[in-house]
Amino acid sequence: MIYITRKLEFCASHRLYNPNFSDEKNAETFGLCNNPNGHGHNYVLEVTVRGEVDPDTGMVLDLKALKHLITTEIIDQVDHKNLNIDVGFLQGIIPTAENIAIKFWDIIEPKIENGTLHKLKLYESERNFVTYKGSAHARVD
Repeated sequence: MIYITRKLEFCASHRLYNPNFSDEKNAETFGLCNNPNGHGHNYVLEVTVRGEVDPDTGMVLDLKALKHLITTEIIDQVDHKNLNIDVGFLQGIIPTAENIAIKFWDIIEPKIENGTLHKLKLYESERNFVTYKGSAHARVD
């Protein structure tokens, strides 16, 4: 089994808040990330696909094709956007790194034609990131 990874970057802003919480509870729960005007990140997204090497191409899949898929399905939708307002697939959820990674998975996992989506790693900063490997019932390792 071979694991290949493509890394892409995007910039976006968001505000962490739960509309069901009071202003006080939102401030207590989310701290500075609850700024009413939002705040931004220079995100880094790593997408790892696993699979067998195709003997005809020597690749699991073409990394250019993976880049195109991630760019058109995700990066073009979120880059330089307010994740709370401008991104349809994030409406109705709190745009934490955890929730964003789950949504990204749901978008690209069914579109991987060669290999299997293995994991997503989403960095909000060099020190803060999440790793998502799909839902527990769908995992095979």
